[in-house]
Amino acid sequence: MSRKILVMAHMGRQEAKDAARDSCRQLHDSGLVPVISRDDLESLQEDEEPLVPVEVIEEDVSLREIELVMVLGGDGSILRAAELVRSMDTPLLGVNLGHVGFLAESERSDLRESVEAIVDGRYTVEQRMTIDVTVWQDQKKVLHTWALNEASVEKGDREKMIEVVVEVDRRPLSTFGCDGVVLATPTGSTAYAFSAGGPVVWPEVEALLLVPLSAHALFSRPLVISPNSMMAVEVLTRTDARGVLWCDGRRTTELPPGSRIEVVRSPKAVNLARMHRTPFSERLVRKFELPTTGWRGPVPSHEATAARTAALPTVSADGSGAGRPAPLPKSTVGHEMPHGSEPAPVGPRNEIAEAD
Repeated sequence: MSRKILVMAHMGRQEAKDAARDSCRQLHDSGLVPVISRDDLESLQEDEEPLVPVEVIEEDVSLREIELVMVLGGDGSILRAAELVRSMDTPLLGVNLGHVGFLAESERSDLRESVEAIVDGRYTVEQRMTIDVTVWQDQKKVLHTWALNEASVEKGDREKMIEVVVEVDRRPLSTFGCDGVVLATPTGSTAYAFSAGGPVVWPEVEALLLVPLSAHALFSRPLVISPNSMMAVEVLTRTDARGVLWCDGRRTTELPPGSRIEVVRSPKAVNLARMHRTPFSERLVRKFELPTTGWRGPVPSHEATAARTAALPTVSADGSGAGRPAPLPKSTVGHEMPHGSEPAPVGPRNEIAEAD
């Protein structure tokens, strides 16, 4: 049975269309079956450039037959692909054609190497935590959805703040007016939550993030919360300001006053394919172009042994010990002196006394 690889690209960009055409050609020449969507096929055919034989998803092949999805674009394209394959646990391998591209595994210049890794099966699968999002209105569940990066509660009117109560584990924390609240995963810590001043969290850390947006409050710090906790935001009715919920910047719903948004860890993860075991710290430096000038690296083992500090003196059971430092002289400050006695002068005071 031939291995089938779904190729998804941001067809609004010529660079992505060229990359999709090149990837399909390389997959086909290597004996794999490139698969694309009907819309993407029609978009590629508009260029009148040669295209190798491909199959169409949900027409020639079902989603469950796909081994891996190769996503050509930025993080938005990867989030779109995650929506498609989440129910099937199919891994995603991103080739960044956007700006930062934190979710992508490689860059445009590494496209050929990426396809070769897929052909040879040289990739591992990394699970990323997602969140389940539930919206309640008038004590009725009106929406249940999910997010890989974040669920953001934002003001619906530019000229009005929304008044909210934030809550953790069904206990209110604070009430404030704000532009919104970001409820994020570790993966989303480098997305919207990062722009709002939230902490960068390593992807393997199991945690949830709550980050207020421009809150008018003394206590509006970002919070890092247990992955087993429930975060909630309620849009208060003290004003008529409405809110809006965005999940990964793709799925949205209106939030009239009185709406309640609950967020918990989802039992279902998104799988990302990785060709290299690159530490997240290295990815962070590369993506944000962080300055590392002056870094000398860890001390070699033989130098670390030579530079080891001397051991502290050992004290025996009787309280003595070789090399034990002499006790410091006791100070008389704060102690009552015997009546009629006078402490002997020390240091320069002796010289002064003799000079008199």
